[in-house]
Amino acid sequence: MSAGDSGAGGRRAPAAADAELQALAVQLRRMNGEINRVVHGFAAQQGLHATDVQALAAILDAEEPLTPGRLRAHLGLTSGAVTACLDRLERAGHIRRSRDTVDRRVVHLHYVHDARRTARAFFRPLATAASEARSQFTDDQLAVVVRFLATLNDELAVVREAAPESTPPHTRLTGA
Repeated sequence: MSAGDSGAGGRRAPAAADAELQALAVQLRRMNGEINRVVHGFAAQQGLHATDVQALAAILDAEEPLTPGRLRAHLGLTSGAVTACLDRLERAGHIRRSRDTVDRRVVHLHYVHDARRTARAFFRPLATAASEARSQFTDDQLAVVVRFLATLNDELAVVREAAPESTPPHTRLTGA
């Protein structure tokens, strides 16, 4: 069996697995770099910081309204830094804060509809590129890709959670 052949259980030989892992790492870094360039462009256009755009993505992707405390934990920032971020986002018209109807001490963060439209327009080329890439794969192949990315994000969250608290937040891995 050659180095590229699968062994028992579909596993690659160690040398092939190392080469595949290296190739995957290169592609993930390239993708991260390309997405970061787009994010930084949006941040600059909107007069925001890149972290503000990360906060917007977290608010958008949350399954239920996000609170400042949950956003702080997600981004690995201090309470003061999250407050400053939310103040910038609110002033720029991207988010609104609302009080919980049951417990008025709880604040929920919401992405403003018009701001969402602005973001969609800016990120449309990214969505188009993703759609073009998607069209080159079958539904079954895409299901594997999505499962891989979800599993990778879960593993990265474990790494982030295991990072010592003394590690500055900007050097810890953050999950998105």
